[in-house]
Amino acid sequence: MNPADTAFIILCATFVMLMTPALALFYGGLVRSKNILSTCMHSYAALGMVSILWALFGYSLAFSGDISGLIGNLDHVFLIGVGGEANGPAANLPHNVFMAFQCMFAALTVALISGAYAERIRFSAMLVFSALWTVFVYCPMAHWVWGGGWMAKLGAVDFAGGAVVHMASAAAALACAHAVGPRTDLGKTPMIPNNLPMTLFGGGLLWFGWFGFNAGGAYAADGLAAYAFTNTTIAGSIAMIVWMLYDWHYDRKPSFSGVLVGAVAGLATITPCAGYVEPWAAIIIGAVGSSVCYYAKYV
Repeated sequence: MNPADTAFIILCATFVMLMTPALALFYGGLVRSKNILSTCMHSYAALGMVSILWALFGYSLAFSGDISGLIGNLDHVFLIGVGGEANGPAANLPHNVFMAFQCMFAALTVALISGAYAERIRFSAMLVFSALWTVFVYCPMAHWVWGGGWMAKLGAVDFAGGAVVHMASAAAALACAHAVGPRTDLGKTPMIPNNLPMTLFGGGLLWFGWFGFNAGGAYAADGLAAYAFTNTTIAGSIAMIVWMLYDWHYDRKPSFSGVLVGAVAGLATITPCAGYVEPWAAIIIGAVGSSVCYYAKYV
């Protein structure tokens, strides 16, 4: 067990936890004023509920043993055996530190989906959906890639959550948007963001937290974490600039909200390979990710 690595991952887990309230601000500033609090509540409720589910049996389903490559067993239900010893998936960390770090990922993933149904779902329905999705989608997906499941056995790698977090939440968000449909008053009332400075603050905190999100994927305070940190900065920056240039070209002026969305696109794109590529590749990845996301909004 390495004390420096332990302190580093505790700090990274704190950064990732901060991303969930940051997401509440990011989404809350983009909706209409009457829906600010309900939209922010989606993220905070996800943080609380998923943390409890994770402690009860979610962590065990994702990281305890292996059943046919599909799901974990219940050896760590109620966090039994998850203490301060280095007997978890990361041999240099206390088991409970690894568990807590992964818990923050699970909570954030559920909160990410909420942007797809903002202003169009009952809070009770959101809670039921989030709980079921965590148990039946996120936990198996985390096991497949990070917990020794069938994808890991095939050699699949995901440095910090490009598949487990972003692809899974994106697929769920698309399904949710299709299921709930458009706003009932779409085209009848203005859909102008109520508070872009609030979104700015949330976006900045997201970027800040992303350093822990990606660098923590190394599970150690080493050169791999440094690569992930550097590539996170580069990809987010180039993606933001590329999106701004697209706005400048097509709309004759840069869009404030577009710049923030572009940065998030680059940060998400670099996540699965943050520790595996050279900085020059992070420039290409961020630029391509921003371009694809920009044009996808017209599809």
